[in-house]
Amino acid sequence: MEKWSRFNYQPCLPLGKEGARVTGCREHIELSRNAAGEGMVLLKNEGSLLPFCKGQKLAVFGKAAVDYVKGGGGSGDVTVAYTRNLMEGLRIKEQEGKVEVFWPAAGYYEKEIQAQYAKGYCPGMTLEPEVPEELLGQARAFTDTAVVTICRYSGEGWDRKSIADKAFAGGDQSLARLSASIFENGDFCLTEAEKQMVEKVKKTFPHVAVVLNVGGMIDTSWFKEDKSLSAVLMAWQGGIEGGLAAADILCGDVNPSGKLTDTFAQTLEDYPSSEGFHESLDYVNYEEDVYVGYRYFESFPQAKAKVIYPFGYGLSYTEFEICTKNISVENDQVRVKAEVTNLGLRPGKEVVQVYYSAPQGKLGKPALELGTFQKTRLLAAGETQTMILTFSVSDMASFDDLGKVSKSAYVLEGGNYSFYVGNSAENLEKWREDWVLNGDRIVSQLTSKSAPYKLPKRLTGDGSYEMLPEREQIQEPLGLPKQDMDRLEGMEPADRGYGQMLREEIEKSGKHMLSEVAEGKITLDTFMEQLSDEDLAHLLGGQPNTGVANTYGMGNLREYGIPNVMTADGPAGLRIRPQCRVYTTAWPCATMLACTWNTELVEQVGAAGASEVKENNIGIWLTPAMNIHRSPLCGRNFEYYSEDPLVAGKMGAAMVRGIQSQHVAASVKHFACNNKESNRKDSDSRVSERALREIYLKGFEIVVKESDPWTIMSSYNLVNGHRASESWDLLTGILREEWGFKGIVTTDWWTRGEHYKEAKAGNDIKMGCGYPDRLLMAMERELITREEIAICARRILEMILKLAH
Repeated sequence: MEKWSRFNYQPCLPLGKEGARVTGCREHIELSRNAAGEGMVLLKNEGSLLPFCKGQKLAVFGKAAVDYVKGGGGSGDVTVAYTRNLMEGLRIKEQEGKVEVFWPAAGYYEKEIQAQYAKGYCPGMTLEPEVPEELLGQARAFTDTAVVTICRYSGEGWDRKSIADKAFAGGDQSLARLSASIFENGDFCLTEAEKQMVEKVKKTFPHVAVVLNVGGMIDTSWFKEDKSLSAVLMAWQGGIEGGLAAADILCGDVNPSGKLTDTFAQTLEDYPSSEGFHESLDYVNYEEDVYVGYRYFESFPQAKAKVIYPFGYGLSYTEFEICTKNISVENDQVRVKAEVTNLGLRPGKEVVQVYYSAPQGKLGKPALELGTFQKTRLLAAGETQTMILTFSVSDMASFDDLGKVSKSAYVLEGGNYSFYVGNSAENLEKWREDWVLNGDRIVSQLTSKSAPYKLPKRLTGDGSYEMLPEREQIQEPLGLPKQDMDRLEGMEPADRGYGQMLREEIEKSGKHMLSEVAEGKITLDTFMEQLSDEDLAHLLGGQPNTGVANTYGMGNLREYGIPNVMTADGPAGLRIRPQCRVYTTAWPCATMLACTWNTELVEQVGAAGASEVKENNIGIWLTPAMNIHRSPLCGRNFEYYSEDPLVAGKMGAAMVRGIQSQHVAASVKHFACNNKESNRKDSDSRVSERALREIYLKGFEIVVKESDPWTIMSSYNLVNGHRASESWDLLTGILREEWGFKGIVTTDWWTRGEHYKEAKAGNDIKMGCGYPDRLLMAMERELITREEIAICARRILEMILKLAH
């Protein structure tokens, strides 16, 4: 096929065998279901209630039995041909003779929920119907075993709300208000109606399991010590067939192997980020510093006592023994040899997690940090697997932002480094020998970048707060007439007019085509020399949609043979508008994929998803999303992987490798500190340089160095007083000069940054549309040079040259 045919011509050409389409194909749906099964986390299983025995009679209660949430809203939504809820999954299991279901309860919930949908409610944003006493009695006569279901929904543009929040959360007003009206206690906690439903079921049935169809952290205190709730499955948001995947686990067809990638505490107020999360729409102070998630809970005894389910936790239907055979440190590598044995009767998978503890020293350190992890293959009963896990000694270094050892350097402080091996942050065995470093070691000497101006204090290793210096911020004058950003929101890109030309006229014009560069006939420099200032400025902005795309394109200089390469939303699947009637595969939400702890599986998902992107003539998939789960309140946490940057980085790198194996560009987002949706376009994330580098940028760094993404998306928000999209420190100083990133940086769609300032900072293209006239005006006023614009344009062309045939 001629290069860029998919971008230049219609229709979409199938990529499957014998002319079959891969978009939404059965093979992809099976992979989605398998990934969902591997990402679900069994939190509780007292008395081995699960898996249900063959022929077990069940009664299922709660709206989530039929009100299935496949994933979150906004850009993470996916148009699918169908979804399968839990009751549909159990119906299949009943047909297979594995369970018997009390169907009148399912019929009751189906009628109630469909009535709410007819009134405009959407999945996960519905009211819990009251359980009729007569229905409970009939169900109890049928069986002694019940399943309770709970679901939640959140989305882009608005944040979740806590019962402790007195002020309105902000963000998308309509959805936030709807959520507040449905979840009067905040959607982290059960509603009063849900509490009543749970109490009724508990009192009626001696055996009760719980299934949670959620995208982020929720209250788990209500079932942890409740002996009347024997089993709990964190089923997450499992994509197109998540209900079938949950039924697979309930019936024992799949042995759960998922592990939490977040710490579940007793209350929202136990997370140090909660207190100031909704303090202001204008800023967020990251005062907990590097003590995020388990780094906080494992470092301070009072906080550790609040943990209900620790980071890395997850049960199985079998038992494993992890035996550490040896840990050695040689050639800047920590090498761990461990043996994992399946001691039970069922095949299963285990995750080996290796943590380290660095000396407190002058900088102060979290008590525990994840160094590496690896998942076993499926181990048969009695089978043993020997595993070798490694990570770099330099990975244990801390960033010294105040100069206590060496300012702006990554430092290994002298002292004892301890290692721990196990299967959660609280189920670990300490290795008998510490690694001793005599004296401090400078791992990497850097310079100060993106330092805070107004972060008053931060948490330290002894539990006290360290006061931070404030700096005066000098704002660079705009130099151009100010734009009305509210009026520009959602502005469509202009379709550049070319007029009509015969092919012979184009050939006689002597213009070089980009295909000549692709074929090696001319250099890219030669090609770019012919482009006018207007041509270059045009390349630095989004382009009109073609085909089924709805998030605009890049390139589109047709007289030079530069194709209009379309983008598409992610990360839970290829997002195409419903009116196009193209039904794609909805994959499990990112948090669920991370809970597999299986990078090979995530890479497979990336490749399969990218093949659907490619088949629909789209070249850039706007995924993976890499932001840290700083707070359970972030409405977009379902799109993100973990509270831990290593897990986020490894999962993101696997996804990028899979996507780009199909010659589709991944767009890693949102760079950086987009950990809150309320007022996301103007909120300032105030964070220390140390926390910025060790927590919020670390996952991006891993992705850049391990998978070479072709694009990265800058975030809407400000980082320490500067818009992320205009930050030279972030986009050039750290991303390109320190990490060696070679791809393009795109803005998020319709940022409030000034186009020429973004280009000067290293933000190559403004989406969904650019403003070439303002770029040219800025060039005339010597605010930006042709050379600076050409650097961005060149990177865009280099990216297009990598894309698929």
